[in-house]
Amino acid sequence: VQLQASGGGLVQAGNSLRLSCAASGRAFKSYTVAWFRQAPGKEREFVAAISSNSIITSYADSVKGRFTISRDSTKNTAYLQMNSLEPEDTAVYYCAAQARNIEDRRATSYGYWGQGTQVTVSS
Repeated sequence: VQLQASGGGLVQAGNSLRLSCAASGRAFKSYTVAWFRQAPGKEREFVAAISSNSIITSYADSVKGRFTISRDSTKNTAYLQMNSLEPEDTAVYYCAAQARNIEDRRATSYGYWGQGTQVTVSS
């Protein structure tokens, strides 16, 4: 499985962005998909995850109510809709796939990673 993240950019606080994670390979449909982010000087942190059947989602407390994760199996693509962006959301965002348990938020549980897309939120 290969993942390609896109959709990042520079926005003002309060605005929105939608990130996309396009995947190759049929196995993607059976994997939990997640978004992580890493700000300069900080560790990579979990943002959100969605189960293979899209029924279950999980969010970090810092983004709950502002971000929405989704996936489209017909397009083999996952999305992260980010609303009410804050300067603290500035980071490189990565999509990942493979974890078997959606509640497992460790980056090491994900075997496939995209290349990252930069999100910068100005105040």
